[in-house]
Formats: sequence, C-alpha cells, structure tokens
Amino acid sequence: MKARLVWLILCGIWGSTWLFIKVGLEDLPPLTFAGIRFVISFLILFAIIRLRGIRLPDSRQDWTLLALTGVLSFSLNYGLVFWGEQHISSGLAAVLQATLPAFGLVIAHFYLPTERITWPKVLGVVLGVCGVGIVFSNQLKIAGGKALAGCVALVLSAFFAAYSNVLIKSRGQNLEPAILAAGQMFFGMIPLLFIGFSLEGSPLKFHWTWLAVLAMFYLAVIGSVLAFLLYYWLVHNMEVTKSMLIALVTPVVAVVLGVSVLREQLNWRTLVGGVLIITGIGFIVLRKARKEKVELLMGA
Repeated sequence: MKARLVWLILCGIWGSTWLFIKVGLEDLPPLTFAGIRFVISFLILFAIIRLRGIRLPDSRQDWTLLALTGVLSFSLNYGLVFWGEQHISSGLAAVLQATLPAFGLVIAHFYLPTERITWPKVLGVVLGVCGVGIVFSNQLKIAGGKALAGCVALVLSAFFAAYSNVLIKSRGQNLEPAILAAGQMFFGMIPLLFIGFSLEGSPLKFHWTWLAVLAMFYLAVIGSVLAFLLYYWLVHNMEVTKSMLIALVTPVVAVVLGVSVLREQLNWRTLVGGVLIITGIGFIVLRKARKEKVELLMGA
C-alpha cells in the first residue's frame, strides 16, 4: 500500500514537470537550464546527507555505477528532454517519453532474473502506450527537421533513462536513495554545465524572469529532490517495470493541468486514452497481486 501511494505521488509530480520545463524554456536555454536545476538539487541533497550522517560509498564499483547512471539518467536523458522540448509540444514530449517502460521491459529481461518478459507485461505496456498516443493524437503532427530531431531526442532519452533504472535496480540495492540521487546528479550535471556554458554562454546574461525562476526551483526542489528520493525508495520496493509505468500516467496528469491551468479543452481522446492507460497498468499490477495471493494461499 505504501509503495502504491508513493507511486501515485510521483505520477502527480512528474506529470507537472513537463509544464514547468516548457515555461522555463521560454526564457532559458535548455542545457544550462537543466544543469543549474541539478546544481540546486544536488546542494540540497548533499545537505540532507550531511545532516542525516549518511556515509558515502567506499567502493569503486559504487562510484562507477553512480557515474555511469548519472551520465545516462541526467546528462543524456535530461539533456535530450530539455533540448527536444524546445521543438515539440510538452504533450508530444510526454508521449515519446512514455516509451520508457517498453525499453525497460526489454532491458530488465536481461539484467534482472526475477523480471522476465511475460505476455501480461507486454500487453499492459502496449495498452498503456496506445492510450497515451490517443490522449495526445491531436498533437502528433510534426513539421520540419527540428521537430523530427526533437522527437528522436525524446525517444533516445527514454532509452537512456530506462537503462539507468535497470542498472540501479540490478547493482545499486545497497545504496541509500539520497546517495543515489545526489551522486547521479553530481556526475550528470557536469557535462550539462560544461556543454551548456560552451554553447549557450554565461547564465548571468540569461533572461531571468520570475516565471523562469519559479520553474527552476519547482523542478529542482519538487521535481528533483523530493521526486528522486521517493523514486529510488520505490525502485527498492517495487518491480522496476512497474515503477517505470509512471511514464504512462504522467501525460494524463499533464492533460489535467492543461485543462485546469491553461483552460485547454477536454475531449474524447483524453477519456478513451485514460481508460486504456489504467487498463494496461491494471493488467500488470492486478495480475501480479492475484498471483502472489494464490502462492500465499498454496503455501499456507
């Protein structure tokens, strides 16, 4: 029950981040925007680590894992997300990022012996992705090379994030959530800042509006510090494939925010797509719960 509650909270948080990324990109360049976001988040997490007296990793394997997954999940994933969302709508970006569970399903099969591909999982993911596609089908019209490049960037970002998630589940079980999040952010923000400063110039010359500052701190504190602490706790307490299904729900949250904040119109696509998404998730989660219940009864 606790894991499911954390799962729902994360759906809400990460469903809202697409809106704040889009708002921030109105005034800030993508790579430096992402890099500064994680500088703020890292400093907060490092303070939490020090206050709680959490020990830093003492093995080369752990540091290597943090460095590798930091580059995958933060440099590559978020760098591509922020860059790609300049050229496509936030809704379409969420659709393409929703391919993350599909990538994770395949990668987990080779890294995690207990998370083999099964037909219910395949069907659940397919239903969920189809539902997301229906919700945003009116946004799937793209034009020009930049839009196409933006779409490719978001699909690649989903692959890198899925690979990182599976590696953490496979090799990072001994690491505290705060260490995981802070370590990955530290290694991931360095390439973002280096490339961002080189290509986008000094942050002192950026157009810092109050909306840009609000977006930056929301993404840093809520979308990063709180969300990643919760997420890495969830990775330790839930199958990685199920945890990555968050990516299927976040676009629906984005629609709700669009309707309530931006007064966007609610249409049949949202309703039908939402049913497919919930059905897909239920196909995986409820079937697993039923199987565990049967095994428990047989054991008794």
